[in-house]
Amino acid sequence: MKKIGFLSFGHWTPSPHSQTRSAADTLLQSIELAEAAEELGVDGAYFRVHHFARQLASPFPLLAAVGARTSRIEIGTGVIDMRYENPLYMAEDAGSADLISGGRLQLGISRGSPEQVIDGYRYFGYDPGEENDHAAMARRHTEVFLGVLSGEGFAQPNPRPMFPNPPGLLRIEPHSPGLRERIWWGAGSRATAEWAGEQGMNLMSSTLLTEDTGVPFHQLQAEQIALFHKAWESAGHAGTPRTSVSRSIFPLVNDQDRAFFGQEGRGEDQVGYIDGGKARFGKTYAGEPDRLVEELAADEAVAAADTLLLTIPNQLGVEYNAHVLESVMTHLAPALGWR
Repeated sequence: MKKIGFLSFGHWTPSPHSQTRSAADTLLQSIELAEAAEELGVDGAYFRVHHFARQLASPFPLLAAVGARTSRIEIGTGVIDMRYENPLYMAEDAGSADLISGGRLQLGISRGSPEQVIDGYRYFGYDPGEENDHAAMARRHTEVFLGVLSGEGFAQPNPRPMFPNPPGLLRIEPHSPGLRERIWWGAGSRATAEWAGEQGMNLMSSTLLTEDTGVPFHQLQAEQIALFHKAWESAGHAGTPRTSVSRSIFPLVNDQDRAFFGQEGRGEDQVGYIDGGKARFGKTYAGEPDRLVEELAADEAVAAADTLLLTIPNQLGVEYNAHVLESVMTHLAPALGWR
């Protein structure tokens, strides 16, 4: 059985055509959609993180709120930009959110994507150093974050503390056991997927890859997943890692679906440029359910991943997005063997 979740970028705009006209609208509707998704049998509620934008940003208040209002659904990010993060403070926030949810946090992290401002992480107080390698800085933050999630003590206690300390070095509190095994790396290339496997993280791959070898997107992504598994095994990690891919999928089952997405299903993969290099973007799947079943059955990356994240148009509101999720769960998932 494949796990199915939704991924929301959390946009808002004051446009009269948007159901999310403010940050409050987006945050509250994100919680409501997670509740609705859980009732529909969806497995995960994931949220994108962007800074300096009218989109969801600091994720942990939202994750904690969703955790408090739901009981079963996985709660995650896709992804947190580690260039902007204090890894120790982040470990405290993540531990708290995970404990509130009862251990349901699936935390996607990464180097991040191009942002709204130039070197936005510098405004947050983070300097990549003389070499100006912001990707290396993100990895350094990640390594510290993963290290403190282990729960091992590392900080020298005060000999005259305000409150009694346990013996030995102190760790970050609150500590949530098992969270380290639920950290995912958002990999945009085959090389970063291999690095994620070496580090013992799960793999999260989106509708964008920051390289283009000329093969279809889903085949390049399937190759990325295979390289990740090989790197994991070569590193000698125990257990079986998880992998996820993101897709935009819209079954057209009524007139409203056709009005919104009737023209989207004719698209193909797109090639563009990000940070000066070629990138390949996956297509949108939109069409009658029978046709989508055939197309998705041929998607090699969807077949290879154990988790599928459905990117949703959150500005269309909770009711419509719940309808999209229900359509996938009803018309596609059983026919494809996901349920």
